[in-house]
Order: sequence, then structure tokens, then C-alpha cells
Amino acid sequence: MLNVHTIPAFNDNYLWLVHQSTSQDAYIVDPGCAQTVIDYLATTNLNLVGILITHHHADHTGGIEQLQQHFNHTLAVYGPSNEHIKGITQPLTIASQDTIVIPSLGQIQVMAVPGHTLGHIAYYIENKLFCGDTLFSGGCGRLFEGTPEQMLQSLSMLALLPDDTLVYCAHEYTRANLDFALHVDATNPDLITYSAKVDKLRAKNIPSIPSTIAIEKAINPFLRCHKNAIQVAISAQFNIVNIDEIQTFTLLRQWKNSF
Repeated sequence: MLNVHTIPAFNDNYLWLVHQSTSQDAYIVDPGCAQTVIDYLATTNLNLVGILITHHHADHTGGIEQLQQHFNHTLAVYGPSNEHIKGITQPLTIASQDTIVIPSLGQIQVMAVPGHTLGHIAYYIENKLFCGDTLFSGGCGRLFEGTPEQMLQSLSMLALLPDDTLVYCAHEYTRANLDFALHVDATNPDLITYSAKVDKLRAKNIPSIPSTIAIEKAINPFLRCHKNAIQVAISAQFNIVNIDEIQTFTLLRQWKNSF
């Protein structure tokens, strides 16, 4: 069974340290800050053997070089081959989905999820999804490089994962995302209940992550662009009629950008 350790970094990032319960060999997902990882490892008996990178942004890659130096350049660094990321030793070329074997972790699924960046990938290990900045709880990443069509396709792919999939995104954006979601989908009972749960967690400084695919399909407007309630809200906000799913997503992301 895969164990996941939560390492907060910066203002709102989460770094995920993962290892099989039968092994002390661990991998860190998206280490934007090396020292945070080094300090955390000092409190465990885990041995860092590798890094999993989802995309090229500095808050996800900034710690690669220092970690490589600290561990005498022995770390295997996996990441997308079509993004310029210094330190990658195991470039991954993923057209859609592929299954690879990573030492100490075993067989995992890698998914191409362009949108936030063009080469963004996600890692699906057992029932756990490490999705970087593609899917957030209650939201999705900004489209810095990709198109709405790409991001909608990426999110739709993730939504097809089993409902019990645990969603480990890279930021604690949940409260802000839910504020917007409630503005769009105010009468959604699942969203109202989840929002109250998140408030209780955050009041105790407990992470709202991981979420699940089932929760996100029920409360996340960006996974619900095919639903009448979201399309009606977009039609009213932008004063248009006969709106389809991709138009709904495009305008929803535009609305969120300025919310």
C-alpha cells in the first residue's frame, strides 16, 4: 500500500512524499523547496531515491538541483519530456496515458493532462492521483499555456478515474475555490455540505487535501460543465443562450480568473 506524507511548503503548496508500506525508499512529488524536504526526511527513517515532477513551474521544480546535490546526484528524476526542466533524468513522453514501472513504487499510470502547461502530466498510483496544478479541490488550474479544449479534456480524463481515487493536488486553494463554486452553484447540497466540512478542517489548520474524484464530481463546477445548473449560471452571467459544455468551461474559467 502506498503511504503519503504531507509536507507543507511556501504559503500554500503541498509536497507529497510517497513510499510503499513495505519499503523505506521514497519519492517526493513536485519539490519546489528542497530544504523543506531535507528537514522532513531528517524526522523519518525514509531514504529518498527519486523525484516525480508534474510540470515546469518553479514552485514544483525549484528544489531539484539542491536535492540532487544533497543526495550526491543519485536521485532518479521523472518528469515530462516536452517541458524544459533542468535535472530530469527519466524524461517521460506521454501522448495520453501510459503505464510505467518505477523502482520501489511499482507499476503506475502516467497521464498527459495539458492545460495549465502544455506538458503537464499526472501520476496515478494505486488509488491515489498526484495531479499538480490541473485539478484542485473545487477548482482547476489557470490556463497559462493550454487551451480550454485541452484542459476540459484533461479534467474529463481525470473524472473517469474510480470514485474512491484520492486527489492529491499541489495547493491549498480549496476555500477560495469553494467561494467561487458557491457563487456559481449556490443550491448544490453536496457543495454546501463540503464547504462546511472544509471550514472546520481549515479552522484547525488541517489540510483539506486529499479530496476524492467522487467529491469533485459532486461539487467542482469545472467538472460539472455538462450540468444544467452550471450552464444556466453561465448563461445568466454572460447573457448568452444555447451554451454547450466547452463554452461553459471557457467562460467559467474566465469568470474565475476575475472573481
